[in-house]
Amino acid sequence: MKNRKLNVLFLCTGNSARSILAEALLNHHGRDQFNAYSAGSCPTGRVHPMAVHTLEKWQIPVGHPSSKNWNLFAMPDAPLLDFVITVCDSAAGETCPLWPGQPVTAHWGIKDPATVAPEQQPIAFAQACSILERRIRIFVSLPMATLSRLALETRVRAIGTSDNSTDAEQT
Repeated sequence: MKNRKLNVLFLCTGNSARSILAEALLNHHGRDQFNAYSAGSCPTGRVHPMAVHTLEKWQIPVGHPSSKNWNLFAMPDAPLLDFVITVCDSAAGETCPLWPGQPVTAHWGIKDPATVAPEQQPIAFAQACSILERRIRIFVSLPMATLSRLALETRVRAIGTSDNSTDAEQT
């Protein structure tokens, strides 16, 4: 994992909100170290407008997000994945494709902000974005080149089970 940008895939069932937020946040905060992607097991085919609005409000470059199937990242011409991180409990429980490159896997569960009442969505999306941003800032600060694979996997998984994860239950 030395001397090149590392590829990170964020997974969520619908690939419309949490994984989209995580992709944009990592591409922003880790732009020199990482290429972030997102996908879903059953993509909705659309990005939730509040996800885009939240990122714009936080001045995070949105790019051209799209809701896509995770099978795209299991294809022979897909980017070689270094990390696969699920951000919803449903996707974490599903049988994932075999990812090329034997990536480090982790689960960073976040409550789905798209499932709350529309009038509560601005707060729910801001909370999800805040939790993901804290986790991503921890992630990008890890000494990737000096950790063994086991130590790296342990630390990446711990990010999703830290005190930050309790914030997700409060939305």
